[in-house]
Amino acid sequence: MRTDKICRQLGALLETYQQVLQHLPAEEFSRRPFSGGWSRSEVFWHILDATHLSLQTARDCAEGHGKVRRTPLATRIILFFGSLPPGRYKMPAMLASRSRSCSAHEAQKLLDRVLSELKRLCPELKKADPAVKTRHPRLGYLNAGQWLRFAWIHLKHHEKQLQRISRSLSAKAT
Repeated sequence: MRTDKICRQLGALLETYQQVLQHLPAEEFSRRPFSGGWSRSEVFWHILDATHLSLQTARDCAEGHGKVRRTPLATRIILFFGSLPPGRYKMPAMLASRSRSCSAHEAQKLLDRVLSELKRLCPELKKADPAVKTRHPRLGYLNAGQWLRFAWIHLKHHEKQLQRISRSLSAKAT
């Protein structure tokens, strides 16, 4: 998939997150679903922090700071289909140590930063050598374009989680 197309898709999905954030009452942002699990606040922090890190890593690849390695077949299948296999996943330790909740204001600032970074990096990432890759903790080695594709897949995965949280909270409210 072309880097410019992935950048547009990622930007559009981040704009969707921005719409959710702008239309959500502040008191709803940190409420946990009645069924348990993360609050929207925790989801937003995790997904925006992870996307920020993915963009940094894609930039590292574009700057030649990586290795020439193969991307595992299972990972190439995930990237091709644009979806993680069904199920729940344990967060990699590096992200788990960074995980926290945040205010809606903090989430908006981080979202603005990620959108700005994406806009700034996309022209640079188009020129990246696809052979230069850095290691993802679960998926193996990814190049710059694959990091962008993964960020989009990860955002889609958590978009579904936010929908489940909304359904859980609205079902209990009625």
